[in-house]
Amino acid sequence: MKFKSFLGAVIVALGFGGGAQAQFMTAAEVKPILDMTQPDWVAVRVFDGQDLLYFTHIEAFRCGLAGVRYGINGAAANTPYALEACYEGTANPNAMDPVAHPPYVSFPVGSVHTVTIQIKYDDGSITEANFARAQIQTQ
Repeated sequence: MKFKSFLGAVIVALGFGGGAQAQFMTAAEVKPILDMTQPDWVAVRVFDGQDLLYFTHIEAFRCGLAGVRYGINGAAANTPYALEACYEGTANPNAMDPVAHPPYVSFPVGSVHTVTIQIKYDDGSITEANFARAQIQTQ
């Protein structure tokens, strides 16, 4: 039942539930969600002769974040990932514009074997996770 409650909250937060819309805008609000959904933080997809590393899930909860860094193939998470702006003061501050801000970075095809992600929250706390390609590869 906890998952159904969580899923319901996410559906409302992302604007699919109608009525009043929850806004996840701070570390206190987004950290529990990102902690529970850590396996979904990133995805790798082969597309157009490249490995694309997607940050879509993290982008959906970026308003409570101070930054994201990543490392590829055992490298420390030292490379900053540029999050899309949080649209504060709008009806949907977590909205994404994938045309203006594609939620991925590209690498040569087959070159991404492991990924380390570090998320820094707006309260200064940091969470880090490591992923093998097989865990995060999508079609």
